[in-house]
Amino acid sequence: MLNILIVEDDITIRELLNYNLKNTYKIFEASSAEEALELCDDHSIHLILLDWMLPEMSGLSFLRTIKKQKENLNIPVIFVTAKEEEADKITGFNSGADDYITKPFSHKELLARVEAVLKRSYPSLFFNKLSYDNIELHLKTHRVYRNGNQVKLSPREYELLLYFMTNPKLVFSREQLLDKVWGLESDIEIRTVDVHIRRLRKAINIENSREIIRTVRSTGYSLD
Repeated sequence: MLNILIVEDDITIRELLNYNLKNTYKIFEASSAEEALELCDDHSIHLILLDWMLPEMSGLSFLRTIKKQKENLNIPVIFVTAKEEEADKITGFNSGADDYITKPFSHKELLARVEAVLKRSYPSLFFNKLSYDNIELHLKTHRVYRNGNQVKLSPREYELLLYFMTNPKLVFSREQLLDKVWGLESDIEIRTVDVHIRRLRKAINIENSREIIRTVRSTGYSLD
């Protein structure tokens, strides 16, 4: 069973979230960011539902803190908050949030968004294989095929392709790819992303296959 941490100072909302999720997931609760940090250190957390307006340390500060911790930076985070301005959402996403739910929310929306983020973050727990166009990525064996032909990839190229295939058609900046594949605190230079994208393209573009990784000018890359 996957572990979800609810970080919310409003006990009514915390209990509502717990009630909606407890039949499918193991739930941990924290009423402050400080308590949540301790729970992340003591338990294997697979997803965090995070309120923005917390006492003392805000939810945004908490998010930025865990994204600097090697052991916690890959935990997906969904903001569950009353802050609904577009600028707040952009700030949340740029700080590493994986999704954003505004209050009030429905039971079905909550479950759907939680499941979607978990599937993107831990595809091997839900699928044996990912497919896009004529590319197949086998999660158990880490083998990649295009048009039925096996493609040899380095571990980093595989991780890049896996991230693209779990988020098809979305555009990612170089900084976002560096965060998700190398880690936010990595000493790797940003241009290393371009180098690995170039190598990945060369590896998967076999037998005159069409280009499937699109460069978005002044923005980044997309599987499209």
